[in-house]
Amino acid sequence: MHPLRRKVSSYTAAMKQRKNNNLSVFVVVFSVFLFGFFMYNEDVKSIAEFPFSRPKTDHPLDSEGVVEIDSRTTIVVESKTDEDQVIELPVVPAEEEVEDDEEIELPPEECNLYDGRWVYDDATHPLYKEDQCEFLTAQVTCMRNGRKDSMYQNWRWQPKDCNLPKFKAKLLLEKLRNKRLMFVGDSLNRNQWESMVCLAQSIIPPGRKSLNKTGSLSIFRIEDYNATVEFYWAPFLVESNSDDPTMHSILNRIIMPGSIKKHGKNWKNVDYLVFNTYIWWMNTFTMKVLRGSFDKGDTEYDEVERPVAYARVLKTWAKWVDKNIDPNRTTIFFSSMSPLHIKSLDWNNPDGIKCAKETSPILNMSMPFSVGTDWRLFTAATDVIQSMKLPVHFLNITSLSEYRKDAHTSVYTIRQGKMLTKEQQADPNTYADCIHWCLPGLPDTWNEFLYTRIISRS
Repeated sequence: MHPLRRKVSSYTAAMKQRKNNNLSVFVVVFSVFLFGFFMYNEDVKSIAEFPFSRPKTDHPLDSEGVVEIDSRTTIVVESKTDEDQVIELPVVPAEEEVEDDEEIELPPEECNLYDGRWVYDDATHPLYKEDQCEFLTAQVTCMRNGRKDSMYQNWRWQPKDCNLPKFKAKLLLEKLRNKRLMFVGDSLNRNQWESMVCLAQSIIPPGRKSLNKTGSLSIFRIEDYNATVEFYWAPFLVESNSDDPTMHSILNRIIMPGSIKKHGKNWKNVDYLVFNTYIWWMNTFTMKVLRGSFDKGDTEYDEVERPVAYARVLKTWAKWVDKNIDPNRTTIFFSSMSPLHIKSLDWNNPDGIKCAKETSPILNMSMPFSVGTDWRLFTAATDVIQSMKLPVHFLNITSLSEYRKDAHTSVYTIRQGKMLTKEQQADPNTYADCIHWCLPGLPDTWNEFLYTRIISRS
């Protein structure tokens, strides 16, 4: 017997903390700039050609494909220094009336949301339409780019012992009122950020939302809620020679595992932080670790095994979080690895070409398969998170995403900022992107997990 599921009135609950006051409000209006194509330069070809089969490691999941992580909520900011770049949000009072008061059913806290199956559901999914989200970049608009099948948009994740709550954009925005939500990491976190922008903006009228990109930081602002959904480019979390947000197509990638302050000062005074780092680790078996500092012009480096370097980086990140975040304000999330699908033989399709011809997920949940995910990094992440002083929500997206061979952008995308030509699309063995995901699509499910945690906080 499961305990009775908690229910919250989707907007009444969100309003309980409302205070009536006559304070005038000063709203900061950001200048709106035209937002062009992002330069997704992960060098897909070099990663796709890399032999992931070595070394073979044990899958750390149990028989149900799940690792148990303590579900603890947390994290906020320390006092700011003069050099910190801070975005201050003025307070906008909650609306006095809410039309939709439908109850939202929350899953029990003990329910494992990541243990479940994919269910075809064209009644409720996709959660938004591709052509109704003006903020999607050409990287992810697969239908607009020529993809004919659309079933990849209609798969819903169904946990085994509970249900994910119905997505309500207005409830999410009430939870984000006067707050900042920031994704930090590589292009897969940017993929998820674009998804969240589309989910959040669906009920906002034109002229009341804007997107601005400055350096490594992209800010989507929702005026009526004084809320922002942001993305900060830091593919390794720590300092590296790949930190330029547009010019980062570097094969000889070098990191500084102990240096995080330059990035970290941009993460303060944020209410929800979602971190990830994975795909940029996957084109070499070892990582180049700088001896010294980029600022001093040092160029010599050591070659360090990938999981060892990854653990060093996450320990630096964890130390920064424990020192700089106040759990009374900020909640921290860490996303596990987003998998690749570059060898169709991995799922027993000898006629396939990477992910290019795939139109449905792997539905045989009992079939053993491996798509080359480096589970040693998963173990390193869980070990570090469990050792931290402050609680971190672990978004365990890897196993459930491994079934989604159908959901990648494939040849319906851009490369080096340009749309693939017809000739390139006809050569998926060379040009198929089996790293990033179409939108609407799989990253929306990742955001359903995030949404569930955010609305459950109160």
